[in-house]
Amino acid sequence: MRVTNKMLSYNFLKDMRNNLDNMKTMHEQLTSGKEIRRPSDDPFKVARAMQLHSDIGANKQYNENIKDTINFLDTTDTALGQAGNVLHRIRELLVSAGNAAYGSSERKAIKDEINEKIGEFSQILNTNFDGKYVFAGTRTTAKPMGTEKDTKGNNQLVYKDRNGNTLTSPSDEYSMITSKMKVEVSQGVYIEYNVTANEVIEFNNEKGAPVNIMNLFNNITAHLDSDKPADTQALNGKDLQGITDALNNILKVRSEVGAKQNRMDSAKDRNIEENFNMTDILSKTEDIDFTEKSMEFATMQTVYMASLQTSAKIIQPSLLDFLR
Repeated sequence: MRVTNKMLSYNFLKDMRNNLDNMKTMHEQLTSGKEIRRPSDDPFKVARAMQLHSDIGANKQYNENIKDTINFLDTTDTALGQAGNVLHRIRELLVSAGNAAYGSSERKAIKDEINEKIGEFSQILNTNFDGKYVFAGTRTTAKPMGTEKDTKGNNQLVYKDRNGNTLTSPSDEYSMITSKMKVEVSQGVYIEYNVTANEVIEFNNEKGAPVNIMNLFNNITAHLDSDKPADTQALNGKDLQGITDALNNILKVRSEVGAKQNRMDSAKDRNIEENFNMTDILSKTEDIDFTEKSMEFATMQTVYMASLQTSAKIIQPSLLDFLR
């Protein structure tokens, strides 16, 4: 086969284009820091990188969910501690109300303070965090509790509907107040994290007997209004035991909140570790080794310059050379 100048020129240009294209690819990798810039570069790596980006994005959202839930639980624990303090004070007042030397004026003063404590207890159960009522179940946009005056002017603790009216059970809104909220902390993993007002107010004591704080408060104020010996004995008997049961229930609920806080802390640490691992895998998938690529780029430049010099020596004849 006869080798002509045109063939040499064509092959030279073809090889030069390949070298320039390789240098262009290497230059793009060095300037972007990425091994792949378009799906056609490596479809498998692109698919893997896209999946990792998606997983990392989801993991970051899970981490935000966990942080918000931890803050929500911290608020819940603080509110339960305040509710416990209110019940402690009521217990102290009940003990003092059993003093035989106390007359009607002292008992009225005790009743007035207990009425204030009932209002404070209602306010605590209406604790708000980030625009949500902590103890309102899934109906987080409206206060779950309130107080109303009875015929003798005593505060009564009651559930409230969205319009501020007294709420009775069973009803849809009552079911919402007693419902649990869930948060996703990992793919397919959901955790119930809130405490409902119902759990604080209505419960079974250690003997399995039902206790309702609403009824308990009503009985206490009614017994303080009465001069009957049986009602006075009830203050230091059944009523005092009811408050003790309510305190024990608060401690139980707080321990459950503490357990959830520990679980969330563990989930947060695990989430951070998973995010670190996935980021490391993503870096190995799409990032370049700058030292290695710099050496490869220098080699390509050398090859390109050598090809220019070689072609200049091989394709020397011109039309003027043939006219001599």
